[in-house]
Order: sequence, then structure tokens, then C-alpha cells
Amino acid sequence: MNGTEEPGIQSKYEKEQSNLLMLQERLAKSAQITKGIGNILNTFEQRLSRLEETILPVYNETESLQKAQHNIENTMQLLDNVISYYEVSSNVEHIIEKGPGESGVELNKYIDALNRLFNAQKYFEKNIPQSVELINVSSFFHKGSDKLNSEFKTILDKYNAPILPVVLLDLINFDEPKEGKALPNQIPPEAKEQLIKISSWLLSHNRDEFLTVYGKTRGNVLQRSLTMLRNHQKSVSGGSVHGTTSSPMLKPKFPNRHEAKRQHSTRRLQAFERKANKMFLRASQTLEHSTGLNLGTRRASHLDSSYTGEEVDNEQEMENYLICVIALHKLMQLEQHLMKEIITPAHRPRVFELIVREAMDTLVQDGENIVARAKKCIQRHDFGTVLVIFPIFKQLRALKPDFERTIEQCDLVVKNKFEMILQMLQTTGAKALEDFIESLRSDSVAQLPPDGTVHELTSNVIMFLEQLLDYSDTIGVVLGQDPSYSRQLDKLKYNDQNKAFIGLYIKKVLVQLNHTLISKSEQYNDVALKALFRLNNNNYVLKSLQRSTLMELYRISEPKCDEYYYNSIQENKKAYSQCWNKLLNYIECDDPFLHSDKLKDKERTALKEKFAGFNKEIDEISKVQRGYSIPDIELRESIKRDNKELVIPKYNAFFNRYGILNFTKNPEKYIKHKPDEVSAIIDRFFDVAA
Repeated sequence: MNGTEEPGIQSKYEKEQSNLLMLQERLAKSAQITKGIGNILNTFEQRLSRLEETILPVYNETESLQKAQHNIENTMQLLDNVISYYEVSSNVEHIIEKGPGESGVELNKYIDALNRLFNAQKYFEKNIPQSVELINVSSFFHKGSDKLNSEFKTILDKYNAPILPVVLLDLINFDEPKEGKALPNQIPPEAKEQLIKISSWLLSHNRDEFLTVYGKTRGNVLQRSLTMLRNHQKSVSGGSVHGTTSSPMLKPKFPNRHEAKRQHSTRRLQAFERKANKMFLRASQTLEHSTGLNLGTRRASHLDSSYTGEEVDNEQEMENYLICVIALHKLMQLEQHLMKEIITPAHRPRVFELIVREAMDTLVQDGENIVARAKKCIQRHDFGTVLVIFPIFKQLRALKPDFERTIEQCDLVVKNKFEMILQMLQTTGAKALEDFIESLRSDSVAQLPPDGTVHELTSNVIMFLEQLLDYSDTIGVVLGQDPSYSRQLDKLKYNDQNKAFIGLYIKKVLVQLNHTLISKSEQYNDVALKALFRLNNNNYVLKSLQRSTLMELYRISEPKCDEYYYNSIQENKKAYSQCWNKLLNYIECDDPFLHSDKLKDKERTALKEKFAGFNKEIDEISKVQRGYSIPDIELRESIKRDNKELVIPKYNAFFNRYGILNFTKNPEKYIKHKPDEVSAIIDRFFDVAA
């Protein structure tokens, strides 16, 4: 075993020895290579070191040159910028001189030139405030800004045409413009865009003069639109009391067939005028049905003996005034819509106040003129004309919330102007109502009717009260401001205050009317005529109250008003019947005359006196009372019936008892009337034609 293993081990040993030698050779070779590489690296390092020593100064110098170049470029740019500030005046002078607009420079280019001037101005103010260049730049800048302001006004003036009356009435009639139809005061989009650019630039450079320009220019447009409307209204209403009028309130009942008809410019205008005058139509119709007149025709005043036709002018002016107020509100809304895009929100209140101030002043002045005219009517006791104040007051009160919303951005002075108009109308209306009662108390001019018919005063009062019904809510508001009415209202305990106030007013009017009529009736010497006068007037008042809602309102303040008039009518009938007392004394049948053909002379004389006295009395009464008047058919027939029931039975008994006696040789001389003839005579009472 040992002999066999030794050769194997020896071979392995030799092999390992061989490997070891090979490894040593390779290590030596590797060391040699490593040493060579180290030498190479040392050489490379030395060369890099020498290269760095050579390049680094060049690099540093290059960097310094680059910085210097950058500084030079920045300096050149700054110099160019500074130089441009010095040159801006000469560069933009021709632009500023030409100005913006169609014949000048395009707006954007002009604004750009102004911006350049503004920047130059800031530079010189900051760096060289005492330089001549600052003076030049500032001069051109202010000149250019002024021209931009002028351009703003020029553009506005191109579109400052007032709204035609027909167009304005059309807008009022339809409230909102038709779909797709431009508003009449609109500025074209191109012009509006220019105005917006100009206004924006001016505001950003503390130039707000254009705001005043805008306000005054648009205010002038608004004022001219109203003036044209007023002139138009005057033309379509005839301009005088002698002209034809389109208003139902002023339309004569019997127009002249040969008078030329006024042609309105459009059917739309006619439609609006009918709508605008609707508030006056009811009062006119009521008066026309009852008297054959209307509010626009001459109403005989119970105190006024002169007439100049001014009343009709007053009514037409009041009607036109109401239309102008509504038109002003519509114009103000249009101006607000136009202003939204051009004027910034912060400046709108100031501008809008400028727009509406003159028109509001005119509105107040017109209102004061109307109130002054109304006061003249009150002084003349032409209260029918003053009534037109109430529909105006009613419409303005209804318009007040919308009007206040429209002017809510204005200051308190403008806001108070509309309230001032309402207050003037309310005060004047209240004075008219109270002065009407006072006029009844002091009436001493109108003469008593000789026939005892309904007094003109009574018919005027009823017409006046009937016209009040159309304005009951408005008049209730007016009366509610009077403390005396408010105190009485607490006693009535009625839910509807306005109706209660009207009821209290009706009571005051009718009570005063009754006192005046009773006082006036004392002027009659004939007791019968005095009773008929009171009877006619009380009956007329009662029937008039019953045929309208006046009685319902009167009952609120006086529940037993019906009873009073019925009792008064019965009392006056009894008072009237006293006119028959003397006649009845002649036909009393209590004399002890014998029924025989032979009478004593004294008895024959007495019968002659009775028949002669009866004949004389019936003839005199018939002659007088044919001239008396009872216009109400029912009352007239009632009085005739009462007369017959009072006289005919007694005369019939007297005639049958004494007419057959032989008390005279000439019976036809004393027995002139048979009972049926007396009845026929009574039937002819109260009839002048008979």
C-alpha cells in the first residue's frame, strides 16, 4: 500500500510545485504591470496638474469677461430705456396731437401712447423731478388725457338722441321691450366697448371727470325725452279747452260732427292713452249719466260765477303729469341698464344721481304747479277738477316701491323728492275735502230755485261723493292722516279703515248739506214751497245714496241714516199738507144747514162764501203749484195722491150735501168745480206746461 501511494503523492507534489512556480511568475508579472500603470498614472497626474495650472487663469479671465459682457448688456438696456423716456415726447407727439377717434388715431394705439407718457412721467418724477423732460412729458400726458375725456363725450354725443314719445309710450304700455328688439337708448357694441376702455383707463389714472360728463349728458337725454313727451301730450290733447281731446275724461258728450278728427301717430299710442286714462273714465261716466256732463266739461259751481276754461287745462295737465311720472320711471330704468357696463359699481350712485337730478327737479316743479292750480280750483270751489289729484296720488303711491328701488342708490335729497310730491298731493287732497265741507257751510251765493226743485248744491254734493267712490282707498289714506278721523274710527270698530274713513266723511258732508239746505229754505215765504224744497232735496239725497254704495258707506258712520231721511220725508209731507188748511176750512160739513129748498138769507150767504172761498183757494193753489216742481216721478205722484186723499173725500161730501141746496139764483157762479174736476186740477200740479 505504501509503495503504491508514494508515486501518486509525488506526482501531486510536483504538480503543485509547478502550479506554485506559475503563480509566482504571474505575480511577478502583475507586479510589474502594476508598477507600469502607477508610473503612467503618476505621469498623467503630473500632466493634468501642469494643464490645470495653465487653463485655470484662462477660465477665470473668461468668467470675468462674461460678467462684464452681461453688465454691459444690462447697462445698454437701461440706457435704451432711459433714452426712450427722453424720446417719448417726440415719438408720441403726432399721436397726441391727432387725438383718438375716427379722424385720428386708433383707440388702442392712442392709449398705448398715453401709457408710455405715463411711465416716462413716473421715471422723471422719481429720478429727475426738476428736469425739462418732466414738464414736456407731463404736458403731453395731460393733453392726451383731456383729449381722451373729450373722445368719451364725443362718443356719448353721437348716441344722445332722445327717445321719441311714441316709442316711450310703447315701452310704458308693454312694460318690457319685445324679444329681440333693442332698447331705444342703447349704444352700439363697438362704441360701448370704446367707452368701457376709455372709462377704465381714466379711472386707473385718477381722471374721473368723465363721470360728470356721462351723468350730465345722459341726464340731458332723459330730460329732452320727457320734454318731447310733454309737448306731444299737449299736441294730442289739443293744447287748449277749445281743441279736440283724445282723453275720455275730456271728451265732449256732444262732439262737433264737422270738426276734424285728430289722427294719432300709431294705434299703439291710442291703446296706451286709453290705458293711461282708464283711471278717469269711471268718474266721468258717473257724472255723465247723472247730469249729461263729464269731468272735462263745465260743471256749474255752487259758489263760482266766473269761468275761464282753466279747469279743463288743469285736468289735462294732471293727466299728462301722471304719464310723465311713469315715463320718467321707465327712462330711469333704461339709464340704469345702460350704465351697468360703462360705469363701475362704485361710481354708479354718483353718476345716476347726476342723470336723474334735473328730471326729478322738473317733476317736483310740475307737481308744485299742479298743486298751485289745484289750490286755485279749491278757492273757486271747483272741487270736481281737484278730484283728479286722487287718481294721480293713487298711481304714484302704487309706483312708489318700484320708484324707490330704482333710486335707492341716490342720496337722501333725491329720494325725498318723490316723497315730497306725494306729500304735496296728499295735503292738497285733504284740503280739498275739508274745504268742500266748508264751502257748504259758507255757501251764500247760489239762489234758491223758485220752483222748489232739487238745489244745485245738493246735486253737486251727490256728484262729488259719487266720484269719491272710485278713489275710496286713496281718500281713506288721506283722511287717515287727520287725527279727528282717527279718533272717530276707534268708536266705529269697523275692520276696513278706508271705508270707515269715507263713511265718516260722507256723514260730515251730508250733515252740513242738510244744515245749509234747512237754513236756505227759511228764505221761502210760502210754507208749502219750503216743505217741497226740503222734501225734494231729502228725497233726492236718499235715492242717490240708495242707487250707489254711498248708503252702505254712510251706514258705517250712521247706522240709522235711512230712518232719518224717511222720517224727514214724512215730516215734510205733513208740513206741505198745511197749504190745504184754509181750503179745507171752507168745505167743513159741521154747519147746521137744513136740507130744504128754503134757506135763510144768512145761511145762503154762508154757503155762497164757502163755495166762493173754495173756488178762489183751489184756483190760487192750482195756479201757484203748477209752477212748483217735484222732479222725482214717484214722489210727485205720491204727493198728488196724498192731496186727493186729503181734499177729494171732504169736497165730495161737501158738494153732495150743499151743492143741491137752492142758495143762489146763479149756481154756475158758485158751483164751478165738481169733485172729478178738482181731482183733474190736482193732477195738473207741479207741471208748468199744464
